[in-house]
Amino acid sequence: MGFVNMKGKIAAILLALVAAPAMAQDINFGDDSSEWARDGECDDRRFFGPGMALSVTWQYVGQDATDCRSAYEAGRVSLWNMQEALAATQCAAIDFGDDSGGFPNDGECDDARFEGMAVAHVLTPDDIRRDASDCSRLCFYGAVALREY
Repeated sequence: MGFVNMKGKIAAILLALVAAPAMAQDINFGDDSSEWARDGECDDRRFFGPGMALSVTWQYVGQDATDCRSAYEAGRVSLWNMQEALAATQCAAIDFGDDSGGFPNDGECDDARFEGMAVAHVLTPDDIRRDASDCSRLCFYGAVALREY
């Protein structure tokens, strides 16, 4: 009986470890080599939340360590997770807007509200709700999900 009880405890501990959110020491924040480092905003696109810069690009991934670590530890940013975002994104409930942006129908979602494997390299607030055809199609196919979930 003691062995069965021990197996249950081990299973509970393993589940807690797997389900636990990433701790700051588990994240490679990189360095401060970005031109925007130490400006009080996290410019690393791997994160999302109110501590983020308005425009994000893949260029600054791992190059804004101090800002991103501070924001993460303060709970102002979280590490973006595709599986969690896909599970939380309800494409049918999203107002995708129109196709009045600079790059509609190019096969990439240019709306800064989204992230994923089919999202544009640079995201700015100017393109929010302005790439509806691309973003809605890619959302329904599971290639993009909301950054804020």
